[in-house]
Amino acid sequence: MIGIVTGTGLYDLPLEDVGQRLVPTPFGACEITVGVLGETEVAHYSRHGAGHSRLSNHLDPRSAFAAFRALDVNAVVSTTVTGAVDRGLGLGSLVVFDDLYFPSNRLADGSLCTLFSDEGTADRGHWIFERPYSESVRSALLLGAPEAHEMITDGGVYGHVDGPRLNSVPEIAAMAAAGVAAISQTCAPETVLAGEAELPFAVLGFVTDYANGVVDEPTPPELLGRMLAESGPAFAAVLAASAPALDAEHGAAGFVYRLG
Repeated sequence: MIGIVTGTGLYDLPLEDVGQRLVPTPFGACEITVGVLGETEVAHYSRHGAGHSRLSNHLDPRSAFAAFRALDVNAVVSTTVTGAVDRGLGLGSLVVFDDLYFPSNRLADGSLCTLFSDEGTADRGHWIFERPYSESVRSALLLGAPEAHEMITDGGVYGHVDGPRLNSVPEIAAMAAAGVAAISQTCAPETVLAGEAELPFAVLGFVTDYANGVVDEPTPPELLGRMLAESGPAFAAVLAASAPALDAEHGAAGFVYRLG
């Protein structure tokens, strides 16, 4: 089984033999959709829910990643639409990130982003890593994209921004100076939680627009709408092509130095 988190642009996956599973976790029960993508069993979590009922400021992904760990998935992939900070990323292209910019390390409610919320738990520890994404999971996505006839960029720094508002020109300039390639409002906490759960994990982004100040003219609303509409089929095609390689043994990024 593999875990897939989808967001804006892709609320459902083209699964067969679909069922719902309510997985109990220390952070509350999480509703996971289970089904088959091609020949691969999938556990799917839609972060925003039906009708995009949850904005980024409403999200707490701890239960989802605790559920994936309980389901013993082989790998997890999160999808996200992104605003490009690197003007070299073309609109409508995909990117598999290889590093993270998330200095606040906070969940949407302002609390620290961690699965280790209670003192004395047996699995508590520090996530130690050089790069935060699993290289073998990234490789599976990079190999799947050409099969799905999708352009893809190998590597780039994923930058987290707090929503639901977008970012000002000076804020984007500061992230550009830090080397950020593209931004969104959801996947940095998921990256940290996957690391603490020791789940092999990667983020697949789709560039829908340029962040404020990156190009001379803002992305027109009609073009943004078209990019959002195209993101879902692109994500679904790459995930379907990559699924067999994702459903294998993968190494997680880094390790948790446990103190219990």
